[in-house]
Amino acid sequence: MLVLAATPIGRTADAPPRLADELAAADVVAAEDTRRLKRLVAELGVQLSGRVVSYFEGNEAARTAALVEELRAGARVLLVTDAGMPSVSDPGYRLVAAAVEHGISVTAVPGPSAVLTALAVSGLPVDRFCFEGFLPRKAGERARRLADLATEPRTMVFFESPHRTAATLEAMATAFGGQRRAAVCRELTKTHEEVRRAGLAELATWAGEGVRGEVTVVVEGAAATPVVPPEPEALAALVADVEATGLSRRDAVLEVARRAGLPKRVVYDAVHKGP
Repeated sequence: MLVLAATPIGRTADAPPRLADELAAADVVAAEDTRRLKRLVAELGVQLSGRVVSYFEGNEAARTAALVEELRAGARVLLVTDAGMPSVSDPGYRLVAAAVEHGISVTAVPGPSAVLTALAVSGLPVDRFCFEGFLPRKAGERARRLADLATEPRTMVFFESPHRTAATLEAMATAFGGQRRAAVCRELTKTHEEVRRAGLAELATWAGEGVRGEVTVVVEGAAATPVVPPEPEALAALVADVEATGLSRRDAVLEVARRAGLPKRVVYDAVHKGP
């Protein structure tokens, strides 16, 4: 059994109750940072009985095969990262994919998540959202990624390092518009927790003075652009053009409706009722 265990993103008291039990019962504990694991275990008052191995970005690819062999031999392997849920912008995906490929059971100890916590406190719509993780470090690549997201209608969540936060907010203001609403969530659940809510331009100015700690940025999605139907005469002409390619009238109406992003009834009425 592979167990993915969420760890506190700030206060140890936020650790899920099952975490201590899983740490004590695991045959192997794979940790992103074994030193942080040692501190966490001490704070939780847990006695580890299993073997501890490191599992981080630098050795993830090489160590996955060895952990899969342990799992295939019947070991209970617990995977923890520095904070939050493994595999969410942290090591874990490769191991989960390999375990699934070999028919090994995978479960999780749910718990703290910077993504969901930031969404909840942002004050922005949370009915639909997407997680974009860390943006590219190079300015050109970052600008291209943001340009692709400029029309994304869902609320977006990003992770960012403190020393790149100002540059990222400036790039977002350029790509999305300086008035686009956003929230910069810093040091979530920790003693110096701070949530700044404003337009991207204002937040970029604020961040220019320096930002410290773990940062999660939540950005409002793009406003929907209302569809303005073409004039009925124009729709009828489009249907005639499509019909001329050999399609039936019915199929031509459906095709024009698809291209224009309109209900087929609007196109049908333009063709059959006319002026």
